[in-house]
Amino acid sequence: MQYGPQVRQLAVYLRTEQFVPYERSHQFMFDLFGVRISTGTLQNMVKSASQRLQDAVATIKTGLIASEVGHFDESGFYVSGKRHWLHVASTPLLTFYYPHEKRGRKGMDAAGILPEFRGTGVHDGWAAYRGYQDSKHALCNAHHLRELTAVEEKDEQHWAYLFRIFLVSAKHAVAQAKGEGNTALSAEKRLQIERIYTRLIEAGLRANLEPAGGWPRGKRGRVKKTKARNLVERLAQHRAETLTFVYDFKVPFDNNLAERDIRMLKVQQKISGHFRSQEGAEQFCTIRSYTSTMRKQGVNAWAALGSVFTGDLLLPETIPV
Repeated sequence: MQYGPQVRQLAVYLRTEQFVPYERSHQFMFDLFGVRISTGTLQNMVKSASQRLQDAVATIKTGLIASEVGHFDESGFYVSGKRHWLHVASTPLLTFYYPHEKRGRKGMDAAGILPEFRGTGVHDGWAAYRGYQDSKHALCNAHHLRELTAVEEKDEQHWAYLFRIFLVSAKHAVAQAKGEGNTALSAEKRLQIERIYTRLIEAGLRANLEPAGGWPRGKRGRVKKTKARNLVERLAQHRAETLTFVYDFKVPFDNNLAERDIRMLKVQQKISGHFRSQEGAEQFCTIRSYTSTMRKQGVNAWAALGSVFTGDLLLPETIPV
């Protein structure tokens, strides 16, 4: 039996936008329209949409590579019961998802954006990202705020409270400058921020001095410092990346954009569970890359998916952001 474009549009929408499993989509189609579409046919509709979107998603990747600022993140999920990783690259107008069995450099290289990206990458500070030396880096300060709060509450270290207030105040100073039409903070304000940063790092180091007998070592011989000491050392070492939002107004304070984009996977897992095959995960990511991008650009996801099957595909804008 041949099915029209609206039936195929609905099948893909249910699976990739509402995360409805194929078995429930099969029942949905029968209850609503009285037609029994096999789960295999539904899978083929999703596969067909993914194939039709290859060029559009390649265009999205090109736009991301050319962007001045990109957001990157990764999250675990399961394919056939085996742990895999979903990699995401984002801007306010573009989204690209890529599933891979590896979290680190192999998965990032396979996604094909970071190896060619030359802008500023915003991320959570995981070491694998820093391996891309041809781009600049900015750290997510939302992560820092959470870690500082933990040190403040669990270890009762006052410097962590002050550092958290300092970061929020710096964020407000940048927002105020932007609101006044400025493209940068004054040299005096930047110097003040840098001096406060230095004093707070010194206070953090004093609050977490090395024990008289040295730091203990773990089973593999690695030095085991406290979480508070590791945090303050990381903030000291990556000072420029932490304050990138102060020096460059195009760079945001945090990596919330990528975190919001990747959150949909958690919803998908709660509703539908793991993917049954790598191919299915790739098809899902291809379609979601397209619909997420179109939604960011003000195009309704239902309308975008409809264009996939009518031969008049709506294409995303790829102006670098």
